[in-house]
Amino acid sequence: MPSGTTPLKPAPDPRGASPSMTDTTPILSVRSLRTEFHLENHVVRAVDGLSYDLHPGKTLAIVGESGCGKSVHALSILRLLPQPPARIAGGEILFQGRDLLKLPASEMRDIRGNRIGMIFQEPMTSLNPVLTIGDQIAESVLWHQKASRSAAMDKAAQLLKKVGIPHAENRLKDYPHQFSGGMRQRAMIAMALACDPDILVADEPTTALDVTIQAQILELIKDLQRELRMAVILITHNIGVVAGMADDVIVMYAGRAVEKATARELFANPKHPYTRGLLNSMPSIYERRERLRAISGQPPELTQVFEACPFAPRCPEVRQECRAADPPEYSLTDAHVVNCLLYQKEAETARHRYREGSS
Repeated sequence: MPSGTTPLKPAPDPRGASPSMTDTTPILSVRSLRTEFHLENHVVRAVDGLSYDLHPGKTLAIVGESGCGKSVHALSILRLLPQPPARIAGGEILFQGRDLLKLPASEMRDIRGNRIGMIFQEPMTSLNPVLTIGDQIAESVLWHQKASRSAAMDKAAQLLKKVGIPHAENRLKDYPHQFSGGMRQRAMIAMALACDPDILVADEPTTALDVTIQAQILELIKDLQRELRMAVILITHNIGVVAGMADDVIVMYAGRAVEKATARELFANPKHPYTRGLLNSMPSIYERRERLRAISGQPPELTQVFEACPFAPRCPEVRQECRAADPPEYSLTDAHVVNCLLYQKEAETARHRYREGSS
């Protein structure tokens, strides 16, 4: 960092956080979240009972096919969905113990973009085409930190330097169309980091970028996370980007979590047939194949109420009981749970071992 430059996040910087907050205490807890879209003739259940904990300084990856509810869940956290037609029908979103769903709009505005930052999909459509890059980055600094305009623009230049934009001071007056795709994505990251958030939500941060730029963006997020001590929610449909980024992984299908595990455990011992299907559909440098193993069929319509396993029509290991019952969550270890009837006996065995070990 150049001499005379103010650090992005001085330490300590509690900003109202509980003094008892530790790395073992979740900074964000999502409990049984249900988000619906009420349309003219039907209801789309986009998120259906999602639960997880996010810890300070950790990265949680949420993976799954397009349309499984990943982005809707993220927009639910920040309360950015248009209501109507969207409606958060149930659950809790606890940020440092406060339920975001119960906060008045004024308090939510103080958290959104300040304590929780977000990198949106498609930076060309997320950035305002008639405002300069500098104005868009400085806006949240002006709003949340009550800084002067000159101080906010200085902060914007500092952030552009931080995310690797050359000649940052000269690029503040550029418009989004004057930036390349990778530079726009870096500008979006700078906007998300403008107020030194406690949580960064990265929604498909590498979409439409070539492989080299993807690697640079992901490495940039990792470096900034270490420097700023942020928790990160990484949302992606590409399970391949998760291996070097995430501490924990949630695999979503049809609006719900079908498997949760540490990243190491998930890649070493995937359980749910859908998770294995995602992994098998990736090209491998260790195994030569003539064709990739695609998951057959299509994701289900989220307008239906599932009375059986939603993955059953596409599952290569489906049994009769899978078509008759909606699977509950089975705990295989303290850090690995799966929603699949194939593991009912394995979960019972693990439960008996735990009881014997604790007695």
